[in-house]
Amino acid sequence: MISEQERNRYKRQIMLFGESGQEQLKTATIFIAGAGGLGSPIAIYLAVAGVGRIVLVDKDSVELTNLNRQILHFNRDIGERKTVSASVKLREINPDISIEAIDITIDETNVLDLIGDADGIVDALDNFPTRYLLNKAAYIKEIPFFHGGIRGLCGQATTILPGKTACLACTFPHPPPVEVFPVVGVTPGFIGMVQATEVIKYLTGTGELLLNRLLHWDGERSTVDEIRLEKNPRCHVCGKGDVMGAVDQQDHGWIQ
Repeated sequence: MISEQERNRYKRQIMLFGESGQEQLKTATIFIAGAGGLGSPIAIYLAVAGVGRIVLVDKDSVELTNLNRQILHFNRDIGERKTVSASVKLREINPDISIEAIDITIDETNVLDLIGDADGIVDALDNFPTRYLLNKAAYIKEIPFFHGGIRGLCGQATTILPGKTACLACTFPHPPPVEVFPVVGVTPGFIGMVQATEVIKYLTGTGELLLNRLLHWDGERSTVDEIRLEKNPRCHVCGKGDVMGAVDQQDHGWIQ
């Protein structure tokens, strides 16, 4: 049950979700991989929405070059572990929720234990190998995977329900080249809020999710397009093989 303090804190959104929806948020655990450009707005907005337990995993320290986009970290935090910096801010933002910040590199030996009993996995990363690992973990755990990616002024997002929608490997069967790519802070802000919205909708049963739809944001033109996705029956993760997926590298480009 939500307390009177929580009823007041979340009064305006309870008008939309009802107290039952707010209770769904309160009892949920969401796993966020990454406390950087995408992870910052995602964690902030899930915290203020009242998601009861947020597990935030990152291995990096705050650098000056992070500060144009990673809004959980301040100038005073340079040199601090991102998990420490982020957890301090998130607990100040909402002391009524639980923040579990873990300073570790996600790999095949720990990914399932780190995710634990989470109700969903949020992709706030900038590399595809770990994204693929989380995609497989979501399939094993049978929980949703909320993907987001950015590059420059462009970004993308989709929501994956294992067994029901195209998975990340269906959509992107081959990773993009590893490189340092440009990014402006407003782009992860936009895409991160889309991902956080998807999580909130999923937990409360509100609205229509980005299922088998890849939202593409073009900040240069201020346009939002939608690419339809199809589950690949021969996908090596959720199907029986490995063939080219729904999104072609040449046609649509790659977003990290």
